[in-house]
Amino acid sequence: MAGRTDPRVSRTTEALTSAIVELAGERPVSRVTVAELAERAGVTRATFYNRYASPLDLLVQVLYGDLELGHAREGELRAEGGHTAAELLRMSVAEVAEHVERFRPIYQHALNDPADHGVYAALVRHFIDYALDFMQRSTHPDAPRANHGIVASFVAHGFAGAIEAWLADDDATRDDLVDAAVACAPVWWS
Repeated sequence: MAGRTDPRVSRTTEALTSAIVELAGERPVSRVTVAELAERAGVTRATFYNRYASPLDLLVQVLYGDLELGHAREGELRAEGGHTAAELLRMSVAEVAEHVERFRPIYQHALNDPADHGVYAALVRHFIDYALDFMQRSTHPDAPRANHGIVASFVAHGFAGAIEAWLADDDATRDDLVDAAVACAPVWWS
């Protein structure tokens, strides 16, 4: 039985996940209280605080988890082979775009409320971690020799900035975001 998760724990996690996505979709997460989050999820505030520090903490974990699923799919495609580096880049950017569309109201609220900067900070942190991992695995001859932390931060802020610009432009499509990100990707990103 080792390694099995108690079904009650799973139900609580699912309830809290659903509640934060609903509430943060209705208004900025900075305006979501623990009391209403716990009530919506059908748990106590103590249960919430046993797991998370704040509604933003929970939301970031939910968003990270969803982004990680996209990265896992990308890893599977890499392992399968048969795709060019350009195709993989395009597919991975499209995965992120789909993630943002799934959580569009949350990102829109964060875009319009300075108190919700933590949502974008978490997105940038995720992209930094991904870029660092990518550079570590890279065998490209033009891979940067510069400080990887600084390079990763540069790339991550650029990509998060592109997402912000995409969300702020009602006429921009998902393909516009993918095309722009692919056009700006460094040559060694393969």
